[in-house]
Amino acid sequence: MRVLGLLSGTSHDGIDVTVVDFEESDGALHGTVLHEDSIPYAPELRARLVAALPPAPTTLAEVCELDTLIGQAFAEVAAAASDAVGGVDAVCTHGQTVFHWVADGHALGTLQIGQPAWIAERVGAPVVSDVRIRDITAGGHGAPLVSFLDELLLRGRAGVSAAVNLGGIANMTVVGADGLSAYDIGPANALVDAVVVAEGLNERGYDADAAIARTGAVDEALLATLLDDPYYALPAPKSTGKEHFHLDYVRGHVDRAQHDIAAEDLVRTLTELTVRTVVQDVRAAGIGFLAVSGGGCHNPLIMQGLRDALPGVEVVLADELGAPVDSKEAILFALIGWCTMHGVAAVTPGGTGAREPRILGTITPGAGPLRMPEPVERVRSLTLR
Repeated sequence: MRVLGLLSGTSHDGIDVTVVDFEESDGALHGTVLHEDSIPYAPELRARLVAALPPAPTTLAEVCELDTLIGQAFAEVAAAASDAVGGVDAVCTHGQTVFHWVADGHALGTLQIGQPAWIAERVGAPVVSDVRIRDITAGGHGAPLVSFLDELLLRGRAGVSAAVNLGGIANMTVVGADGLSAYDIGPANALVDAVVVAEGLNERGYDADAAIARTGAVDEALLATLLDDPYYALPAPKSTGKEHFHLDYVRGHVDRAQHDIAAEDLVRTLTELTVRTVVQDVRAAGIGFLAVSGGGCHNPLIMQGLRDALPGVEVVLADELGAPVDSKEAILFALIGWCTMHGVAAVTPGGTGAREPRILGTITPGAGPLRMPEPVERVRSLTLR
């Protein structure tokens, strides 16, 4: 079955897409990546999305319009990818997260927009969407869903191994003799991106190759106050997002610092925040192997910072596990789509905090009748090529 995976992450800079051809035999799943790409949002659409995100106020009218516009943008990306491989059997879309509701340490709701009916209409294949909420109804955080893929890729390694994804938010999956643990660590690129955009430091909206951070210095006093955030001390499972870590959050800390901080120093300090929070959790878990993915793995200061602070840890890119760093999460959603269509729960116990695994998502039929394949009991292994 050819499944097309789609998402836009917490950096909300564009749409990642991949097509994976899955073959299954007795629970052993083999996936061949046929296509991968990343398409930036149109500038005006991204600007509207950013303006509507918390803590900014918005309206239901704006949410409705963005739901349609993002759905149409996803549909065009999906159609182009489907045409490139000669068609697909199913699509799984994550959509765009605009709010993740966490109260008293528990996820109570989550909202991803990008209306899947536009994708189904444009591509003609059934579309799996709204994949996080079923996990939340079972007591999970709806995140990090990538723990399902990580566990399959890390399974069988000696000692304690982990995969960390450095998107807007950093999340980590830890696999060891005691089982699996997964959670959101804290901000990876979210705060740096917010400052780069607000200060107009470049036109890209992110610190490419750490060019800005390299010109700055870490403000240790500010870093200390940032590290005092109670979120970091919470036990796993836990999840967070831009509802917590956003531009006003940074500005509040800078105001309390009561001294001038150059924009370059602020970017450098926020970059170091990502390094310190990841390092802290890697050390605490006794991890010996760490596979890194997401946009943050292209930041040389982050990668060098991790390697320097973790001399006893093998720090590699996720490519070594067969999952390209820039398309790993799109592969995840292709995998979730395959699982949902085959009746397989795409949640690993310990991965999100859910009481039990659940089959994820809602299915929007394609151009014809919805025909489900024969159910599969579970996925025992995954090989990507």
